[in-house]
Amino acid sequence: MLEINFHPFKNLETDRLLLRRVSQNDVPEILELRGNPETMKFIPRPLVTTSDEALAHYKMIDDKIEKNEGINWAITLKGKPKLIGIIGHYRIQPENHRCEIGYMILPQYNGQGIVTEAIKLVLEYGFENLQMHSIEAVIDPENFASERVLQKNGFVKEAHILENEHYEGKFWDTVIYSILKRNFKK
Repeated sequence: MLEINFHPFKNLETDRLLLRRVSQNDVPEILELRGNPETMKFIPRPLVTTSDEALAHYKMIDDKIEKNEGINWAITLKGKPKLIGIIGHYRIQPENHRCEIGYMILPQYNGQGIVTEAIKLVLEYGFENLQMHSIEAVIDPENFASERVLQKNGFVKEAHILENEHYEGKFWDTVIYSILKRNFKK
């Protein structure tokens, strides 16, 4: 079984992006991101509607890092500290060498290749630092933008599960994409 340890926290970067630890200073942007019906359209979770709820979300992210249960990064443009998105590893299964990747970005940054670039960094961290064998992404089947980003990064469709999640009186389908370490290309 894998030993998961996020300490010390590792920032990730490209020429354009800096993925850094989410901080309490990011609460306004967390509220903007998680409170936006457009960014939450495909995520069956309640909207964050207050600063207190955004702070609670930040604390949940930070607690998971402290307990080595999950890790999230703030997506930022280099030289601009403002959080424009969040990306991370969730539902880590050390016994199976598998985890889930999740991400979201403010709508004004869509279509710029930022998420594709951030996913590459987080996959590299997952395969090299965490020693994962496979990484999955769980998406709504109507989220075609997310599907394209995953395919660009080498993910393949594993399953389409019908009406497996119930939220606000509606049953939601789930699509699972995954990538194996051996198929990951930097």
